[in-house]
Amino acid sequence: MAARGKFVFRVCTGILGRNASLLKPHTASASLQTMKIGRRQFCSSNTGQTEFDVVIVGGGIVGLAAARELILRHPQLKLAVLEKEKELASHQSGHNSGVIHSGIYYTPGSLKARLCVEGLELAYKYCDDNNIPYKKCGKLIVAVDQEEVPRLEKLYERGQQNGVKGLRLVGAEEIREMEPHCQGVKALDSPNTGIVDWGEVAKSYGSNFQQNGGQVFTEFEVADFKTTKESQGDSAEGLKYPVTIVGQNKQTVQARYVLSCGGLYSDRLAEKSGCSSVPKIVGFRGDYLLLKPEKCHLVKGNIYPVPNPAFPFLGVHFTPRMDGSMWLGPNAVLAFKREGYKLLDFNLKDTVDALGFKGLRKLVYKHWQFGVGELYRGFNMAAQVKQLQRYVPELRVQDVTRGPSGVRAQALDEEGQLVDDFVFDGGVGELGSRMLHVRNAPSPAATSSLAIAKMIADEVQNKFEL
Repeated sequence: MAARGKFVFRVCTGILGRNASLLKPHTASASLQTMKIGRRQFCSSNTGQTEFDVVIVGGGIVGLAAARELILRHPQLKLAVLEKEKELASHQSGHNSGVIHSGIYYTPGSLKARLCVEGLELAYKYCDDNNIPYKKCGKLIVAVDQEEVPRLEKLYERGQQNGVKGLRLVGAEEIREMEPHCQGVKALDSPNTGIVDWGEVAKSYGSNFQQNGGQVFTEFEVADFKTTKESQGDSAEGLKYPVTIVGQNKQTVQARYVLSCGGLYSDRLAEKSGCSSVPKIVGFRGDYLLLKPEKCHLVKGNIYPVPNPAFPFLGVHFTPRMDGSMWLGPNAVLAFKREGYKLLDFNLKDTVDALGFKGLRKLVYKHWQFGVGELYRGFNMAAQVKQLQRYVPELRVQDVTRGPSGVRAQALDEEGQLVDDFVFDGGVGELGSRMLHVRNAPSPAATSSLAIAKMIADEVQNKFEL
């Protein structure tokens, strides 16, 4: 069995980074917005309260799962979530394939493997308990030629070592029985793989957090973290809430401790409290095609490729959705805007930030042919379809239309390596002692979210001695 995966905890040094705004505290309280969470509408009570024991920055699936776990463990504490958008789960949590992964791919004994296998069970139970629809439609990882078979068999061994339930290898005839339009010489059947709307799940976490007494501030984009000598107003609490979180619109919230789960902006949030810029978050956009409704009979469940270790990303696959549609893809190209979901979206700051990082330049140099191919397939649907035809030969360009896109927050180190570990950052001094940044929660973070939340809550308890 392979050595256990590394768990990285970084302690940052230095004072506030040069991008940190030195804004003065503002006394106006942040407005609490009415929002739709899940399938019901909730209105956060506008109590004017702006002092909390723990503030979670980031209303994505990891931040919301952690907030929920913390309030369940510590119901006596005052907790709040800050989200910069009008709605929760607006980015990675709401722009993903919707797959509930079973834990096949990851190194046996690694943290990713353990959290995924545990997270899958917790996710299904949570959905059952909260009436969130899902489908256990299964997944076939298909070897299309004999060259891929040894890698497929190694995946089977990994899955077994990771404790993935129900795995079995099937031949060409059984592939045809399960997926009549799919061709392959051998496949790995994962019947416990499923699909769900992860955006709805994340919003349900937020609803659960509120129902247990937590508060959610929307349209609160963090501009700065500061330490202060006293609480707002005439409070006699003194130094009980020494961290001031300042919003772009001059809102302020006071906190004893801060947990940052910033996703696509986790590196920039960490820099605001004086942490290193590494690992750097680089956005990679994935563009999907949509199978036309009259052609959805071509695919029943998830059809995935056998991963090629020579390439940094998985490759194209077929993914059914809860609404009955079928997504095909994605490619993986550099996003020239961190939240850019369109083919030509561009942001100068994000582009300069990414291209100026030597780790990205090293990654591009190493995989430039792969990158050019992915970019070409992003513009040329026929080239994308040609990749997909390896699995479903009947597929034609006229059977598909352009579909949605997502942007993945990929953490890179300075050597151009994809950071696969969970990375937590702290700091030095008074501010650093009260901050915990989740710098990297690698895929499959949605599947693993409830298991990750337990790990984060443990870290919060240990660091802040709650």
